[in-house]
Amino acid sequence: MSRLRIYPEHDAGTRLEDTDDGARIAALLAAEGVRFERWQANAPLAAGAEADAVIAAYRTDIERLMAEKAYRSFDVISIAPDHPQKDALRSKFLSEHRHREDEVRFFVAGCGLFFLHLRARVFEVRCEQGDLIGVPDGARHWFDMGPNPSFIAIRIFSNPDGWVAEFSGDDIADRFPRLEH
Repeated sequence: MSRLRIYPEHDAGTRLEDTDDGARIAALLAAEGVRFERWQANAPLAAGAEADAVIAAYRTDIERLMAEKAYRSFDVISIAPDHPQKDALRSKFLSEHRHREDEVRFFVAGCGLFFLHLRARVFEVRCEQGDLIGVPDGARHWFDMGPNPSFIAIRIFSNPDGWVAEFSGDDIADRFPRLEH
């Protein structure tokens, strides 16, 4: 189930908010300029599915998103627990970073945790199958796929080069909870 927890940036032990109500999650994130929507993700795909199969199953959704803000590229990240590079990928995404464009992700299977570092708070967003999240340009964030990742997400970008991160060098991600499934 999708969930939002909000913490002060210097205190991962204090929750300012903890909700699994989709409308409340969307409203709280919208107040920060973050898009959150629940979509249908009904294609029977398992984590580790090939990108071509994911693209074929969700072509209409991808085209709609691409046209929405003249996005220029997309990719598919599909990781199963037996992925040979899972530890390296987890480590890379766990470092706080930002992009010079919006980063839109649509989860078509599985789950992961997005952490958004906004205005002296950390927003922990558990994204599940059917969740769409749009992290705005410049927002510091990190992503945890867990030690045994199992998810598929379609990522949409304005940059034709796709995922390009600027790492902050801050160790804030080390002080917050992790996805441990």
